[in-house]
Amino acid sequence: MIAKLTGRLDSTGEDWAIVDCAGVGYLVHCATRTLARLPAVGGQVSLVVETLMREDSLRLIGFASAAERDWFRLLTQVQGVGSRIALAILSALEVDELVRAIAAQDKALLTRADGVGPKLAQRIAIELKDKAAGLMLGHAAKATPAAAGAKLDPSIGVAADAVSALVNLGYGRAEAFGAVATASQVVGAKARLEDLIRAGLRELGK
Repeated sequence: MIAKLTGRLDSTGEDWAIVDCAGVGYLVHCATRTLARLPAVGGQVSLVVETLMREDSLRLIGFASAAERDWFRLLTQVQGVGSRIALAILSALEVDELVRAIAAQDKALLTRADGVGPKLAQRIAIELKDKAAGLMLGHAAKATPAAAGAKLDPSIGVAADAVSALVNLGYGRAEAFGAVATASQVVGAKARLEDLIRAGLRELGK
């Protein structure tokens, strides 16, 4: 099973890229946000890969980070969400936006993705709320950029630390997750950890 590809970017298309690894070109399907982070053709690229095996085919899905891949896996556990819709969601929303949408149960935000209607958005929000909290704590601060020089959003790691702090204070993980997601919208993405924890506590006290 292929888990990672590192090589030269040979070419790209609407939803795919070809990565040349020692003379072998691998066709990798990607979200549009992942493709946008890639270097110019001919540049060095590294993608985290999910290998989808079927009876008559093998399909590679590429991601800019392990967190993106883990969200893809999580999304495809929801009934009605296949690889195409999962990539559409990751094309429409950054990982931190998806985290906040699930935490706040913001179904309207999820419907920004092609193929996601209100009913499917509701199912995604409900089914993933508890799982998303654990995923955020486990992987959000460990993203790997697709290309040299790519910048990560530091607010994701701060939010994960705030959730962890609230859990240590005795709050449930999903409860803390939702409070921090709401609080981050109030205090802003650049808030310090202590400010985010205080704002989260205020949300929990409402």
